[in-house]
Amino acid sequence: MSSEVVNFKEKLSLFSEHWSPKVIAQMNDYQLKLVKIQGEFTWHDHPDTDEVFIVISGNMEIEFRDSAISLGPGEMTVVPKGVEHKPKAEQECEVLLIEPKGVVNTGDACGELTAENDIWI
Repeated sequence: MSSEVVNFKEKLSLFSEHWSPKVIAQMNDYQLKLVKIQGEFTWHDHPDTDEVFIVISGNMEIEFRDSAISLGPGEMTVVPKGVEHKPKAEQECEVLLIEPKGVVNTGDACGELTAENDIWI
Protein backbone atom coordinates (compact mmCIF):
# COMPACT_ATOMS: atom_id res chain seq x y z
CA MET A 1 0.00 0.00 0.00
CA SER A 2 1.26 3.47 -0.79
CA SER A 3 0.23 6.76 0.73
CA GLU A 4 0.04 10.06 -1.09
CA VAL A 5 0.01 13.61 0.14
CA VAL A 6 -3.17 15.55 -0.64
CA ASN A 7 -2.75 19.32 -0.69
CA PHE A 8 -6.05 21.14 -0.01
CA LYS A 9 -4.95 24.40 -1.67
CA GLU A 10 -3.84 22.57 -4.81
CA LYS A 11 -7.05 20.56 -5.04
CA LEU A 12 -9.22 23.65 -4.41
CA SER A 13 -7.49 25.42 -7.31
CA LEU A 14 -8.82 22.76 -9.71
CA PHE A 15 -12.46 23.90 -9.59
CA SER A 16 -14.48 27.07 -9.11
CA GLU A 17 -18.13 26.03 -8.97
CA HIS A 18 -20.07 26.32 -5.73
CA TRP A 19 -22.07 23.58 -3.97
CA SER A 20 -20.39 20.82 -6.01
CA PRO A 21 -18.35 18.58 -3.67
CA LYS A 22 -15.24 16.91 -5.11
CA VAL A 23 -13.79 13.72 -3.62
CA ILE A 24 -10.12 13.94 -2.65
CA ALA A 25 -9.72 10.73 -0.63
CA GLN A 26 -11.55 7.72 0.68
CA MET A 27 -11.12 5.99 4.03
CA ASN A 28 -13.01 2.72 4.26
CA ASP A 29 -16.58 3.65 3.23
CA TYR A 30 -16.11 7.36 3.98
CA GLN A 31 -15.20 10.01 1.44
CA LEU A 32 -13.41 13.27 2.14
CA LYS A 33 -14.78 15.98 -0.14
CA LEU A 34 -13.77 19.57 -0.79
CA VAL A 35 -16.50 22.05 -1.62
CA LYS A 36 -16.69 25.77 -2.23
CA ILE A 37 -19.86 27.38 -0.95
CA GLN A 38 -21.39 30.80 -1.40
CA GLY A 39 -24.97 31.95 -0.98
CA GLU A 40 -27.66 29.76 0.55
CA PHE A 41 -28.11 26.03 0.13
CA THR A 42 -31.41 24.18 0.39
CA TRP A 43 -33.00 22.80 3.56
CA HIS A 44 -32.19 19.09 3.71
CA ASP A 45 -31.20 16.23 5.95
CA HIS A 46 -29.39 12.93 5.69
CA PRO A 47 -31.62 10.34 7.38
CA ASP A 48 -28.95 7.62 7.53
CA THR A 49 -25.71 9.41 8.37
CA ASP A 50 -24.02 12.23 10.26
CA GLU A 51 -22.17 14.87 8.20
CA VAL A 52 -18.91 16.59 9.16
CA PHE A 53 -18.15 20.19 8.08
CA ILE A 54 -14.56 21.44 8.52
CA VAL A 55 -13.92 25.03 7.41
CA ILE A 56 -10.60 25.52 5.63
CA SER A 57 -11.04 29.18 4.68
CA GLY A 58 -13.80 31.74 4.92
CA ASN A 59 -16.82 31.74 7.19
CA MET A 60 -20.10 29.89 7.02
CA GLU A 61 -23.29 29.42 8.95
CA ILE A 62 -25.43 26.33 9.32
CA GLU A 63 -29.06 27.03 10.08
CA PHE A 64 -31.18 24.52 11.94
CA ARG A 65 -34.93 24.79 12.40
CA ASP A 66 -34.48 26.13 15.94
CA SER A 67 -30.96 27.64 15.93
CA ALA A 68 -27.85 28.41 13.88
CA ILE A 69 -24.09 28.08 14.30
CA SER A 70 -21.22 29.99 12.72
CA LEU A 71 -17.95 28.37 11.68
CA GLY A 72 -14.63 29.98 10.75
CA PRO A 73 -11.26 28.66 9.56
CA GLY A 74 -10.05 25.72 11.61
CA GLU A 75 -13.50 25.03 13.09
CA MET A 76 -15.79 22.08 12.53
CA THR A 77 -19.12 20.61 13.47
CA VAL A 78 -20.95 17.32 13.10
CA VAL A 79 -24.55 17.55 11.93
CA PRO A 80 -26.32 14.47 13.33
CA LYS A 81 -28.24 12.20 11.00
CA GLY A 82 -31.83 13.20 10.41
CA VAL A 83 -31.29 16.83 11.50
CA GLU A 84 -32.58 19.32 8.95
CA HIS A 85 -30.00 21.97 8.11
CA LYS A 86 -29.18 24.70 5.60
CA PRO A 87 -25.56 25.76 5.06
CA LYS A 88 -24.82 29.27 3.80
CA ALA A 89 -21.95 31.70 3.31
CA GLU A 90 -22.03 35.39 2.41
CA GLN A 91 -18.56 35.18 0.83
CA GLU A 92 -16.91 32.13 -0.69
CA CYS A 93 -16.00 29.55 1.94
CA GLU A 94 -13.89 26.42 1.41
CA VAL A 95 -15.00 23.36 3.35
CA LEU A 96 -13.90 19.77 3.86
CA LEU A 97 -16.84 17.36 4.18
CA ILE A 98 -16.60 13.84 5.58
CA GLU A 99 -19.48 11.50 4.83
CA PRO A 100 -20.14 7.95 3.60
CA LYS A 101 -19.66 7.22 -0.09
CA GLY A 102 -22.88 7.73 -2.05
CA VAL A 103 -24.39 10.48 0.11
CA VAL A 104 -26.29 12.98 -2.04
CA ASN A 105 -25.47 16.57 -1.10
CA THR A 106 -29.15 17.61 -0.95
CA GLY A 107 -30.35 14.46 0.82
CA ASP A 108 -33.91 13.65 -0.27
CA ALA A 109 -34.64 17.31 -1.09
CA CYS A 110 -33.14 17.12 -4.61
CA GLY A 111 -33.35 20.14 -6.92
CA GLU A 112 -31.08 22.47 -8.87
CA LEU A 113 -28.31 22.33 -6.24
CA THR A 114 -28.08 18.52 -6.30
CA ALA A 115 -24.51 17.76 -7.40
CA GLU A 116 -23.24 14.79 -9.34
CA ASN A 117 -21.89 12.27 -6.88
CA ASP A 118 -18.47 10.58 -6.62
CA ILE A 119 -16.53 13.14 -8.69
CA TRP A 120 -12.81 12.81 -7.90
CA ILE A 121 -10.19 15.51 -8.39
